[in-house]
Amino acid sequence: MSFAAILSASRPSADSPPGLRASLHFAGQTLVEYQARQAAQAGATRIMILVSVITPAISQAVDRLSADGIAVALVRDMVSMVRDAPRDSDILLVADGAIVAQAHYENMGAGEGDALLVTDDSRASAPFERIDAGQRWAGLARISPALLFGTLDMIGDWDLALTLIRAAVQKGARRVTVPQDDLLEGRVALVESQEQADLVAQAVTAAGAGQGHARGGIDHYLLGPLARLVSPALMRMQVPALQVRIAAIAMGAVALVPLELLWPVTGFCLLLVALLLSEISDRLDELALRAPPMGWFAFCAPAAALVGIVLAGGTTLAADLGVMLAIIMVADRWRRTGQARPWMIFTPASALVILIPSGVAGMLAGGLRVAMLLAIASVGAIILRRSD
Repeated sequence: MSFAAILSASRPSADSPPGLRASLHFAGQTLVEYQARQAAQAGATRIMILVSVITPAISQAVDRLSADGIAVALVRDMVSMVRDAPRDSDILLVADGAIVAQAHYENMGAGEGDALLVTDDSRASAPFERIDAGQRWAGLARISPALLFGTLDMIGDWDLALTLIRAAVQKGARRVTVPQDDLLEGRVALVESQEQADLVAQAVTAAGAGQGHARGGIDHYLLGPLARLVSPALMRMQVPALQVRIAAIAMGAVALVPLELLWPVTGFCLLLVALLLSEISDRLDELALRAPPMGWFAFCAPAAALVGIVLAGGTTLAADLGVMLAIIMVADRWRRTGQARPWMIFTPASALVILIPSGVAGMLAGGLRVAMLLAIASVGAIILRRSD
């Protein structure tokens, strides 16, 4: 069953001077933007951000979400809520400043009817809202249209989120209990300051460091692990993925200079660094719950590697190898490699790993021939192992 989401974004932070909790920086974006991407990833078809005042940070977050194809709207009063809230689908309610692991979003999104994500009362759960003598609300709730609109009819100037939670408790909504380990390890938290947001972001990015789509070839066995190792630290330093991708493109362009000067090994090494930076950029996007780019911009750094291989070879064999690698690169990026195993996919980075030692040994022509044979075998594996 489809659902929409309501994100609360009105409470002040504990920082000085105080801002909004929703505007705290988290995983390369504002906290409310991260929440919206979590809800959209869980299946929310529409995002409503409940605000008391529209700040520049909130407005820019809405613009970025809209640019990524996420339907989002700002709601400032109950009249707008009544008008914009869907009457035929449930609502996923997210607490102001709540960071909840994606698995809980998926679980709440997959259910139906009124449900509350709760945690047992303890010192670790003290920041969350108490709902009875033994449990507290853990920041997520699934609300049916009947409960939502029945509450809106009598809400007046009360807090929407807390009023809905109290109504759900009185109605006997199903409860999903969060393990205490999630609280202790930062997978479920309520942040009130930038310092807390930074600590929770560190836990979240560390937990997600081993996830994400891994490409084939040496990208899977070398570049991917290195990117997963480096990207959480860059995320905590608030390094944008776009800047890393631009650095990858610049490094690829610089690498062409030594190749023109007939220094192939130096150029190949710089191209490999450029491909690593591109992989790191993809990983930063994934940690921020953004889809890595699939258009021409994503292929700029790999294209520089292909141009470098053709320049270094200077033969029709090198040109043919560049074409074959381009086909494999696009198939790998667009996840159209069928059932081919990672080691069967011969990417541009894989070719560079072969060409570097062959260049050092003064056998570049032999390296190009080996790379061409492996590229042909890779295309064959992709074709023959396509799923029905």
